[in-house]
Amino acid sequence: MAQQQQSRAVTLKIDGKERLFDIDDPKLPDWIDDHALESGGYPYDKKLDEDEYEETLEHLQEELVKVQIWQQETGARVISLFEGRDAAGKGGTIFSIHAYMNPRSARVVALSKPTETEAGQWYYQRYIANFPTKGEFVLFDRSWYNRAGVEPVMGFCTPEQYEKFLKNTPRFERMIVDEGFHFFKFYLNIGREMQLKRFHDRRHSKLTMWKLSPMDIAALDKWGDYTEKRDRMLKETHSEHAPWTVVRANDKRRARINVIRHILTSLDYTGKDEKVIGKIDDKILGFGPDFVK
Repeated sequence: MAQQQQSRAVTLKIDGKERLFDIDDPKLPDWIDDHALESGGYPYDKKLDEDEYEETLEHLQEELVKVQIWQQETGARVISLFEGRDAAGKGGTIFSIHAYMNPRSARVVALSKPTETEAGQWYYQRYIANFPTKGEFVLFDRSWYNRAGVEPVMGFCTPEQYEKFLKNTPRFERMIVDEGFHFFKFYLNIGREMQLKRFHDRRHSKLTMWKLSPMDIAALDKWGDYTEKRDRMLKETHSEHAPWTVVRANDKRRARINVIRHILTSLDYTGKDEKVIGKIDDKILGFGPDFVK
Protein backbone atom coordinates (compact mmCIF):
# COMPACT_ATOMS: atom_id res chain seq x y z
CA MET A 1 0.00 0.00 0.00
CA ALA A 2 1.33 3.43 -0.92
CA GLN A 3 2.32 5.57 2.02
CA GLN A 4 -0.11 8.45 2.57
CA GLN A 5 1.47 11.85 1.99
CA GLN A 6 1.75 13.96 5.12
CA SER A 7 -0.48 17.02 5.10
CA ARG A 8 1.38 20.29 4.54
CA ALA A 9 -0.57 22.84 6.57
CA VAL A 10 0.65 26.17 7.89
CA THR A 11 -0.92 28.80 10.07
CA LEU A 12 -0.67 32.21 8.41
CA LYS A 13 -1.42 35.62 9.87
CA ILE A 14 -3.24 37.71 7.27
CA ASP A 15 -4.97 41.01 8.02
CA GLY A 16 -4.42 40.40 11.73
CA LYS A 17 -6.18 37.04 11.69
CA GLU A 18 -4.63 33.59 11.95
CA ARG A 19 -5.69 31.36 9.05
CA LEU A 20 -4.99 27.68 8.51
CA PHE A 21 -3.92 26.84 4.98
CA ASP A 22 -3.50 23.20 3.94
CA ILE A 23 -2.19 23.00 0.40
CA ASP A 24 -3.18 19.31 0.18
CA ASP A 25 -6.85 20.06 0.87
CA PRO A 26 -8.60 19.92 -2.55
CA LYS A 27 -11.06 22.64 -1.52
CA LEU A 28 -9.75 26.18 -1.78
CA PRO A 29 -10.60 28.12 1.41
CA ASP A 30 -13.25 30.81 0.95
CA TRP A 31 -11.02 33.45 2.56
CA ILE A 32 -8.55 32.99 -0.30
CA ASP A 33 -11.06 32.65 -3.12
CA ASP A 34 -12.98 35.76 -2.05
CA HIS A 35 -9.96 38.05 -1.65
CA ALA A 36 -7.26 36.79 -4.05
CA LEU A 37 -7.73 39.37 -6.81
CA GLU A 38 -7.98 42.34 -4.44
CA SER A 39 -5.07 41.22 -2.25
CA GLY A 40 -2.04 43.45 -1.93
CA GLY A 41 -4.08 46.54 -2.77
CA TYR A 42 -4.82 45.50 -6.36
CA PRO A 43 -6.69 48.36 -8.10
CA TYR A 44 -9.28 46.32 -10.06
CA ASP A 45 -12.09 44.06 -8.85
CA LYS A 46 -12.37 42.11 -12.12
CA LYS A 47 -9.88 40.56 -14.50
CA LEU A 48 -9.42 42.03 -17.96
CA ASP A 49 -12.01 40.60 -20.35
CA GLU A 50 -10.55 37.52 -22.06
CA ASP A 51 -11.63 38.49 -25.60
CA GLU A 52 -10.15 41.98 -25.18
CA TYR A 53 -6.98 40.44 -23.80
CA GLU A 54 -6.53 37.98 -26.67
CA GLU A 55 -7.12 40.62 -29.34
CA THR A 56 -4.79 43.14 -27.70
CA LEU A 57 -2.08 40.55 -27.10
CA GLU A 58 -2.08 39.43 -30.73
CA HIS A 59 -1.53 43.00 -31.97
CA LEU A 60 1.27 43.53 -29.47
CA GLN A 61 2.91 40.26 -30.49
CA GLU A 62 2.87 41.48 -34.08
CA GLU A 63 4.84 44.51 -32.91
CA LEU A 64 7.33 42.21 -31.17
CA VAL A 65 7.95 40.49 -34.52
CA LYS A 66 8.81 43.94 -35.92
CA VAL A 67 11.26 44.36 -33.04
CA GLN A 68 13.06 41.18 -34.08
CA ILE A 69 13.30 42.30 -37.69
CA TRP A 70 14.75 45.62 -36.50
CA GLN A 71 17.22 43.77 -34.30
CA GLN A 72 18.44 41.69 -37.23
CA GLU A 73 18.89 44.84 -39.31
CA THR A 74 20.69 46.84 -36.62
CA GLY A 75 22.30 44.22 -34.37
CA ALA A 76 20.43 45.61 -31.34
CA ARG A 77 20.70 43.40 -28.23
CA VAL A 78 17.89 43.17 -25.67
CA ILE A 79 18.02 41.74 -22.13
CA SER A 80 14.79 41.48 -20.16
CA LEU A 81 14.83 39.89 -16.71
CA PHE A 82 11.83 38.89 -14.62
CA GLU A 83 11.73 38.66 -10.85
CA GLY A 84 8.93 38.19 -8.35
CA ARG A 85 7.67 35.81 -5.72
CA ASP A 86 6.95 32.20 -6.58
CA ALA A 87 3.74 32.03 -8.68
CA ALA A 88 3.93 35.73 -9.61
CA GLY A 89 3.46 34.87 -13.29
CA LYS A 90 6.99 35.26 -14.60
CA GLY A 91 6.92 32.21 -16.85
CA GLY A 92 3.56 33.04 -18.41
CA THR A 93 4.59 36.63 -19.07
CA ILE A 94 7.81 35.47 -20.71
CA PHE A 95 5.85 33.00 -22.85
CA SER A 96 3.48 35.74 -24.04
CA ILE A 97 6.51 37.75 -25.24
CA HIS A 98 8.41 34.84 -26.75
CA ALA A 99 5.48 32.94 -28.32
CA TYR A 100 5.80 34.22 -31.90
CA MET A 101 9.41 35.34 -31.90
CA ASN A 102 11.93 33.56 -34.11
CA PRO A 103 13.63 31.09 -31.73
CA ARG A 104 16.91 31.47 -33.63
CA SER A 105 17.30 34.96 -32.18
CA ALA A 106 15.11 34.92 -29.06
CA ARG A 107 16.02 32.82 -26.02
CA VAL A 108 14.58 32.14 -22.60
CA VAL A 109 17.21 31.58 -19.89
CA ALA A 110 16.13 29.78 -16.71
CA LEU A 111 19.25 28.59 -14.94
CA SER A 112 19.15 25.76 -12.45
CA LYS A 113 21.18 25.40 -9.27
CA PRO A 114 24.84 26.26 -9.97
CA THR A 115 27.25 23.39 -10.55
CA GLU A 116 30.31 22.99 -8.38
CA THR A 117 32.36 24.75 -11.08
CA GLU A 118 29.86 27.62 -11.38
CA ALA A 119 29.73 28.02 -7.60
CA GLY A 120 33.44 28.78 -7.69
CA GLN A 121 33.14 31.46 -10.36
CA TRP A 122 32.52 35.19 -10.07
CA TYR A 123 28.85 35.34 -9.09
CA TYR A 124 27.64 37.08 -12.27
CA GLN A 125 29.73 34.92 -14.59
CA ARG A 126 27.21 32.24 -15.54
CA TYR A 127 24.61 34.87 -16.30
CA ILE A 128 26.97 36.85 -18.52
CA ALA A 129 27.65 33.65 -20.48
CA ASN A 130 23.97 33.77 -21.52
CA PHE A 131 23.87 37.41 -22.63
CA PRO A 132 22.69 38.10 -26.19
CA THR A 133 24.92 38.52 -29.17
CA LYS A 134 24.02 41.03 -31.87
CA GLY A 135 20.39 40.80 -32.97
CA GLU A 136 19.32 38.61 -30.04
CA PHE A 137 16.51 39.05 -27.50
CA VAL A 138 17.16 37.21 -24.23
CA LEU A 139 14.60 36.80 -21.42
CA PHE A 140 15.80 35.73 -17.98
CA ASP A 141 13.28 33.76 -15.91
CA ARG A 142 14.93 34.76 -12.64
CA SER A 143 18.43 36.14 -12.77
CA TRP A 144 21.37 37.26 -10.67
CA TYR A 145 18.73 38.71 -8.32
CA ASN A 146 18.41 35.26 -6.75
CA ARG A 147 21.07 36.62 -4.41
CA ALA A 148 18.76 39.43 -3.32
CA GLY A 149 15.80 37.18 -2.48
CA VAL A 150 15.68 33.41 -2.33
CA GLU A 151 19.35 32.93 -1.42
CA PRO A 152 19.41 35.05 1.75
CA VAL A 153 15.91 33.98 2.81
CA MET A 154 16.71 30.29 2.44
CA GLY A 155 20.28 30.53 3.72
CA PHE A 156 21.96 29.75 0.38
CA CYS A 157 24.43 32.63 0.69
CA THR A 158 26.27 34.31 3.54
CA PRO A 159 25.30 37.75 4.89
CA GLU A 160 28.59 39.06 3.49
CA GLN A 161 27.77 37.75 0.00
CA TYR A 162 24.32 39.33 0.21
CA GLU A 163 25.67 42.75 1.20
CA LYS A 164 28.37 42.58 -1.47
CA PHE A 165 25.75 41.79 -4.09
CA LEU A 166 23.61 44.81 -3.20
CA LYS A 167 26.68 47.06 -3.33
CA ASN A 168 28.11 45.72 -6.60
CA THR A 169 25.00 45.13 -8.71
CA PRO A 170 24.31 48.77 -9.66
CA ARG A 171 27.93 48.97 -10.88
CA PHE A 172 27.55 45.71 -12.80
CA GLU A 173 24.38 46.95 -14.46
CA ARG A 174 26.04 50.24 -15.36
CA MET A 175 28.49 48.18 -17.44
CA ILE A 176 25.59 46.36 -19.16
CA VAL A 177 23.95 49.63 -20.17
CA ASP A 178 27.24 51.30 -21.14
CA GLU A 179 27.95 48.33 -23.41
CA GLY A 180 24.82 49.27 -25.37
CA PHE A 181 22.37 46.55 -24.33
CA HIS A 182 18.69 47.49 -24.12
CA PHE A 183 18.10 46.39 -20.53
CA PHE A 184 14.76 45.81 -18.76
CA LYS A 185 14.18 44.72 -15.16
CA PHE A 186 10.64 43.64 -14.26
CA TYR A 187 9.41 42.82 -10.77
CA LEU A 188 5.98 41.13 -10.79
CA ASN A 189 4.20 41.86 -7.53
CA ILE A 190 1.25 39.83 -6.20
CA GLY A 191 -0.79 39.74 -3.00
CA ARG A 192 -0.49 36.92 -0.50
CA GLU A 193 -3.93 35.45 -1.05
CA MET A 194 -3.27 35.41 -4.80
CA GLN A 195 -0.01 33.53 -4.28
CA LEU A 196 -1.76 30.97 -2.07
CA LYS A 197 -4.54 30.53 -4.65
CA ARG A 198 -1.98 29.88 -7.40
CA PHE A 199 -0.07 27.45 -5.21
CA HIS A 200 -3.32 25.59 -4.52
CA ASP A 201 -4.27 25.56 -8.21
CA ARG A 202 -0.88 24.06 -9.09
CA ARG A 203 -1.05 21.45 -6.34
CA HIS A 204 -4.38 20.14 -7.63
CA SER A 205 -3.78 20.29 -11.39
CA LYS A 206 -2.34 17.27 -13.18
CA LEU A 207 -0.99 19.62 -15.85
CA THR A 208 0.80 22.16 -13.66
CA MET A 209 1.57 20.27 -10.43
CA TRP A 210 5.23 20.12 -11.52
CA LYS A 211 5.40 23.90 -11.03
CA LEU A 212 4.93 23.54 -7.26
CA SER A 213 8.44 22.91 -6.03
CA PRO A 214 9.73 22.00 -2.55
CA MET A 215 11.08 25.57 -2.45
CA ASP A 216 7.52 26.88 -2.91
CA ILE A 217 6.32 24.78 0.01
CA ALA A 218 9.22 25.96 2.17
CA ALA A 219 8.36 29.58 1.34
CA LEU A 220 4.74 29.32 2.50
CA ASP A 221 5.40 30.84 5.93
CA LYS A 222 8.23 33.17 4.83
CA TRP A 223 6.12 35.91 3.27
CA GLY A 224 7.48 38.58 5.61
CA ASP A 225 11.10 37.55 4.99
CA TYR A 226 10.61 37.79 1.24
CA THR A 227 8.85 41.14 1.61
CA GLU A 228 11.78 42.55 3.59
CA LYS A 229 14.29 41.33 0.97
CA ARG A 230 12.13 42.59 -1.91
CA ASP A 231 11.90 46.08 -0.43
CA ARG A 232 15.62 46.32 0.17
CA MET A 233 16.43 44.94 -3.29
CA LEU A 234 14.25 47.54 -4.99
CA LYS A 235 15.69 50.34 -2.84
CA GLU A 236 19.36 49.41 -3.30
CA THR A 237 19.33 48.39 -6.98
CA HIS A 238 16.83 50.80 -8.55
CA SER A 239 18.87 53.30 -10.55
CA GLU A 240 18.50 55.83 -13.32
CA HIS A 241 20.51 53.67 -15.71
CA ALA A 242 18.80 50.37 -14.72
CA PRO A 243 15.41 51.13 -13.14
CA TRP A 244 13.05 48.54 -11.72
CA THR A 245 9.74 48.32 -13.57
CA VAL A 246 7.20 47.07 -11.02
CA VAL A 247 4.05 45.33 -12.29
CA ARG A 248 0.95 44.61 -10.20
CA ALA A 249 0.32 41.08 -11.39
CA ASN A 250 -2.74 39.67 -9.58
CA ASP A 251 -4.42 39.73 -13.01
CA LYS A 252 -2.01 37.97 -15.35
CA ARG A 253 -3.71 39.41 -18.42
CA ARG A 254 -3.22 43.04 -17.46
CA ALA A 255 0.33 42.29 -16.32
CA ARG A 256 1.35 40.72 -19.63
CA ILE A 257 -0.21 43.44 -21.75
CA ASN A 258 1.50 46.22 -19.82
CA VAL A 259 4.91 44.52 -19.73
CA ILE A 260 4.88 44.16 -23.51
CA ARG A 261 3.66 47.73 -23.96
CA HIS A 262 6.54 48.98 -21.83
CA ILE A 263 9.10 47.08 -23.89
CA LEU A 264 7.63 48.30 -27.17
CA THR A 265 7.32 51.88 -25.95
CA SER A 266 10.97 51.89 -24.87
CA LEU A 267 12.47 50.61 -28.14
CA ASP A 268 12.84 52.80 -31.22
CA TYR A 269 12.24 50.10 -33.83
CA THR A 270 11.32 50.34 -37.51
CA GLY A 271 7.60 50.38 -38.28
CA LYS A 272 6.56 51.14 -34.72
CA ASP A 273 2.77 51.68 -34.48
CA GLU A 274 2.02 53.80 -31.41
CA LYS A 275 -1.73 53.42 -31.90
CA VAL A 276 -1.49 49.63 -31.82
CA ILE A 277 0.78 49.66 -28.76
CA GLY A 278 -1.65 51.81 -26.79
CA LYS A 279 -1.20 53.42 -23.40
CA ILE A 280 0.42 51.82 -20.38
CA ASP A 281 -1.94 51.48 -17.39
CA ASP A 282 -0.23 53.43 -14.61
CA LYS A 283 -2.35 51.61 -12.03
CA ILE A 284 -0.64 48.38 -13.10
CA LEU A 285 2.89 49.41 -14.07
CA GLY A 286 5.18 51.83 -12.30
CA PHE A 287 8.79 52.33 -11.30
CA GLY A 288 10.94 51.82 -8.25
CA PRO A 289 10.33 50.85 -4.63
CA ASP A 290 7.46 53.26 -4.02
CA PHE A 291 5.19 51.38 -6.47
CA VAL A 292 4.96 48.31 -4.22
CA LYS A 293 3.60 50.30 -1.27
